[in-house]
Amino acid sequence: MENKAHALIAGTFTLLLLVATLAAIWWFGGKREAVSEYLVVTRQNVTGLNLQAQVRYRGIRVGRVESVRLDPEDVRDILIRITIARDVPVTQGTIAKLGYQGLTGIAHVLLEDTGKNTAELARGDKLPRIPMQPSLMQEFADSGGAVLRQANELLTNVNQLLNAENRSRISKTLANLETGSANLTATLAEAKAVLADDRIKRLGPAIANIEGAAGEARNALREAGKLLPHMISLTEKLDQMVGETNGEGLAASSARMQELGRELTLTSRQLNRLLQMLEAAPQSIIYGPPSAAPGPGEPGFVPFTKPEKP
Repeated sequence: MENKAHALIAGTFTLLLLVATLAAIWWFGGKREAVSEYLVVTRQNVTGLNLQAQVRYRGIRVGRVESVRLDPEDVRDILIRITIARDVPVTQGTIAKLGYQGLTGIAHVLLEDTGKNTAELARGDKLPRIPMQPSLMQEFADSGGAVLRQANELLTNVNQLLNAENRSRISKTLANLETGSANLTATLAEAKAVLADDRIKRLGPAIANIEGAAGEARNALREAGKLLPHMISLTEKLDQMVGETNGEGLAASSARMQELGRELTLTSRQLNRLLQMLEAAPQSIIYGPPSAAPGPGEPGFVPFTKPEKP
């Protein structure tokens, strides 16, 4: 009986130890919560991404990387199998990126929701796939290479532009510009001398002489206007005297004298009108008579309007 009791105790202890071992394996294996598996597909380099690397959703740790391998159907694609908590919302608008932790170079998978398609990512016979987009570091590296190539091309073009022949042409052009600027300075100095005060002052006496001549002409015209009435009076008296003369010898001459008297009167009246116009506008001696007022149908014609009665 004692041997059987010892065997029962040993068997019970072994069974409990096995159960404890299995429980420990399950506990440390991280299978304490329900998870979902996805495949992240990318064609970019995944340097620094290792197994058991973290998977973060908007910065929160939600899972880990289970495997990294090439796609057997298309070796250009890299398949990253991840497991994340089942309650993490993964939609058709969810994308993945590679994130790097500090300066260590250790990478992790970062999940983001673009919001373009909120429908849940459907599951089928195969694991649902999440596309991976280039990270900021990857974009910077790609664009940095393109920028360096463009900078190299720019330096090459600059070197070609600044060859010995072109440098000589640029030097000649600068020399011509310097000569032209010097000539321009001399030209401006001459123009300033032309417009200097001493030459402008010479115009003053000339203008004064013109004004004086115009004043003298106005006075002379005024005196001539005073003499014309006397001329008209004398011609009228001569015409009257000739009309009263009798005699056969003076008949023919009197008719001629009457005709000359009328012509003299008409001429004197025209001269009087001319003198009156010159007295009113003496500048017409220099600039000519003023233009006549526009008539009906001509530009600038203003029709006469009767004033309104109060």
